[in-house]
Amino acid sequence: MADENIISINIEDEMRSAYIDYSMSVIVSRALPDVRDGLKPVHRRVLYGMAELGLSYNRPYKKSARIVGEVLGKYHPHGDSSVYDTMVRMAQPWSLRYMLVDGQGNFGSIDGDSPAAMRYTEARMKEIAGEMLSDIKKNTVDFEPNFDDSLKEPSVLPSRIPNLLLNGSSGIAVGMATNMAPHNMNEVCDAIIAYIENPDIQMDELTDIVKGPDFPTGGIIYGYDGVKKALETGRGRVVMRAVTAFEPLPSGREQIVVTEIPYMVNKANMIEKTADLVNDKKIEGISAIRDESDKSGIRIVYELKKDAVPDVVLNHLFKQTALQSSFSVNNIALVKGRPKTLNLYDLIHHYVEHRHEVIVRRTQFELDEAERRLHILEGYLKALDNLDEVIALIRASKDGEIARQELIAKFEFSEIQAKAILDMRLQRLTGLERDKIIEEHKEVVALVEDLRDILARRERQMGIIKSDLIEVKEKYGDERRSRIEYNADDLDIEDLIEDKEMVITISHEGYIKRTPLIDFKSQGRGGVGSRGASSKSDDFTEHMFVASNHNYLLLFTNLGRVYWQKVFRLPEGSKTAKGRPLQNLLNIREGEKVQAVICTKNLNDQDYINNHYLMMLTERGIVKKTVLEAYSRPRRDGINAININEGDKLFNVMLTDGQNDVVIATRMGMATRFDESNVRSMGRGATGVKGIVLKGDDDRVVGMACISKEEIESQTKSLMVISENGYGKRTELDEYPCRTNRGGKGLKAMQVTDKTGKLASLFSVEESDDLIVITKEGITIRTAVSNFRIMGRATQGVKAIRLNDSDEISSVEIVPILEDEESEENTTPENSTEEGNNSENQNNENESNEGETSED
Repeated sequence: MADENIISINIEDEMRSAYIDYSMSVIVSRALPDVRDGLKPVHRRVLYGMAELGLSYNRPYKKSARIVGEVLGKYHPHGDSSVYDTMVRMAQPWSLRYMLVDGQGNFGSIDGDSPAAMRYTEARMKEIAGEMLSDIKKNTVDFEPNFDDSLKEPSVLPSRIPNLLLNGSSGIAVGMATNMAPHNMNEVCDAIIAYIENPDIQMDELTDIVKGPDFPTGGIIYGYDGVKKALETGRGRVVMRAVTAFEPLPSGREQIVVTEIPYMVNKANMIEKTADLVNDKKIEGISAIRDESDKSGIRIVYELKKDAVPDVVLNHLFKQTALQSSFSVNNIALVKGRPKTLNLYDLIHHYVEHRHEVIVRRTQFELDEAERRLHILEGYLKALDNLDEVIALIRASKDGEIARQELIAKFEFSEIQAKAILDMRLQRLTGLERDKIIEEHKEVVALVEDLRDILARRERQMGIIKSDLIEVKEKYGDERRSRIEYNADDLDIEDLIEDKEMVITISHEGYIKRTPLIDFKSQGRGGVGSRGASSKSDDFTEHMFVASNHNYLLLFTNLGRVYWQKVFRLPEGSKTAKGRPLQNLLNIREGEKVQAVICTKNLNDQDYINNHYLMMLTERGIVKKTVLEAYSRPRRDGINAININEGDKLFNVMLTDGQNDVVIATRMGMATRFDESNVRSMGRGATGVKGIVLKGDDDRVVGMACISKEEIESQTKSLMVISENGYGKRTELDEYPCRTNRGGKGLKAMQVTDKTGKLASLFSVEESDDLIVITKEGITIRTAVSNFRIMGRATQGVKAIRLNDSDEISSVEIVPILEDEESEENTTPENSTEEGNNSENQNNENESNEGETSED
């Protein structure tokens, strides 16, 4: 008989069904917010419970334990900690952008300190929370039974404010999670108003209004791509940075001061972990860390060591600590009980539809009330018109029930009217009270007509929503706390940058800057120059090149790696400015220095990048050619561009079309010329082949030129050399015969003497070019190439710049002449020009062709 009460079921079906029920319960009743009011059930119950206790913003506080008990006993049959923790979070200014609960007592701290027990704290609603419950008693939302069917609770709040967009939400359900960012009241209200005015508004128009998240702790939103993706798709990664500043100390050292930290970062934990990194030598340059935060705000101080570079230390803090964090946006909310991923347009649409329903239901409720009142007033007026008969009838009636029936039968009053007349005080029979009834009747008639008009016209309903938003914005709106800062991935701001020519300088110590080309005024040959970049005694300008603001720079280092950067993203400064460390802009490794830079307009043009090559040259004379396409995919951490042999380093890189002649010069004054086709195209990981043979260990490559076939035929190009002591000259290309093979010792390019010093640079020039020379002491001079006449290969040349006894040439660059540029003649020109011996026997310049090096 016992077996008759046992029902056999499939355990897989039962577990599947039970798990689905459980997961849906978690999704709908616990973890995900409703798209209409932005609240989870526990938040909604806390606010409704406080409203039932009469805890509005202008009423006295009540003990938190009383509030928790009210919510637990009536609406939320779960642990008391879940209710109290929810209420506490709604009272924390670092958790919610617009707080809904006004707490009194210890409600925790941004350091992660726990709040005091609920028996010690008190709370009431914030004024803005009252907007969430506005008109809830006017049948604006549906009510449902509570857990024991003894009471009713709202399934959603009327939500006069767009709470989900303002405060966001987070929660982990079963198989899904939500993480929604807070936004600014002014921006959200403006966007909703724009949607109401144009329901077909495009996403770009909405994102122009809502710039991005606005976190309660402020901070900097670093980069806009993730923000834009989150707004447009509902998913995205927002990078947040702390607000920092450098402050000098009386001792001459500097300190980094943090005044705002990223959202949801525990300040105490962040400081503790940073201290551990400093102690473990993973972050260097910090001598002390202090938390000077108080009631006025956050202030974290990182005191730096004397030799520390503040920008470098700050970059390490951003990279290794929570001073830079990310917020992964995942906009999942319940739409009609089902979880959906929503973008900005969807969130606005569903909120407006909810408010539209609330307005309609509220208007209908008010219309019903007004019509009920109008019906009573009409009864009053009818009774006043027959006042003597009504009074006589009432006096003659045995009791109230008989009087009511007599009134209905004789004057055709309704049940409601008859009851109201019987309940009317005698005072209302005076002439003044009669006038008041007539006036009220007129007002109610007008109100009924207005309410019916509202119900009949959607544009008026939308107008009310718009008016509510304007009122809410004026009352609670504030300025943004989080500032948006564009980074290297946000290329859309390029349109705002003027594409003008800039002179880029990189110092020996790795400081980089860009200066408008117009700032370099032309001087006569042999001048003493003008003061250029300021530098320390052990620093000097090592690289100078010209590029336009929109150019892409490929920066090659001595270790054979390549990095990418846009010119307009480099720091702009005057000729005397020091610039900023490259480590602040690129993830350069320790021991790396930029050796060469290639400027190109576009790395997405497949025809261009597949038909152009990079010709690389090392200091030991190794050359390598690789197609530009291999370097057309920028990576933040750079890539290996060439394999460098031990004891060697990359000297220069040039862009070619595969049909150029290549000229290489060495410090000992030798140069060789060969056809580029003698170097086959290799992969990024190759080492290369021998380009020129050096004269001893003290010799090294100092110059390279790539000349196209058109330039050779038109004879518009000549080769220019500059020596370490400031001597220079131009020589026709024909004096450098093109060899069929590479790898020889070369021909003499300059008569090297103690007076001239060793060869410092070789490059190709045109008659219309200008020459900029920079010394190790930071002196610059700009002069026209046409000031240097054509001379033979074996001559010393003429004085290009007068140097101090201890100074040397560090960098030379060719730039185009500006048509509107004024020429400044130097007051102390060098008059003497010296030529060397032109009769050197060329039989001593035999070139030997040697084999290739092994390729990796």
